[in-house]
Amino acid sequence: MIIAIDGPAASGKGTLGKHLAAHFGLRHLDTGLLYRAVAKTLLDEGAPLTDRARASAAARTLDPARFDEAALKGHAVGEAASIVSTIPEVRAALVDYQRAFATRPPGAVLDGRDIGTVIAPNADVKIFVTASAQERARRRARELAAQGLAVNEVEILADIEKRDERDRSRAVAPLAAAPDAHLLDTTHLDIDAAVRAAIDIVQTARTG
Repeated sequence: MIIAIDGPAASGKGTLGKHLAAHFGLRHLDTGLLYRAVAKTLLDEGAPLTDRARASAAARTLDPARFDEAALKGHAVGEAASIVSTIPEVRAALVDYQRAFATRPPGAVLDGRDIGTVIAPNADVKIFVTASAQERARRRARELAAQGLAVNEVEILADIEKRDERDRSRAVAPLAAAPDAHLLDTTHLDIDAAVRAAIDIVQTARTG
């Protein structure tokens, strides 16, 4: 079984992906980490985020087994990843890896922005997770504050809105819900309620 979860930044798709994978005994891939790893490589090297050749080379040589997830989850890396992910050569280099991961037994849960539309268009279940920009900014602010970082929610909201626009308007694999995706709005749901709703969606889809 393949479960595709898509949605904008801070919508909760990664957390849902982990819970669904554990519940149904599947593997999980946060595909955003792949793009974050490419972005961090360029940042570490001091290379421009628009350097297509360097970015695509970084994408082709990624080793997910060596990812430092904590370092990749930083706000600056996330913003950089949103820029790097608009490079067609980077997306092309990562497509095969994601598709191979999805099809290995016993199946997988993949979360990202183009899983149901590009990576796994034939996924058994597709969920598009969303939440208001204001709620997503509050969530991101709480995450950063919990890490002991300074928080400016107004700036975070502006960043999220800018990132949403960039993701929706990019020429290759723009953020969009697949026509057959189930919409899950988590604006007013805590994590437990959101997980229960997602499990219900999958179970209903499996039983026809």
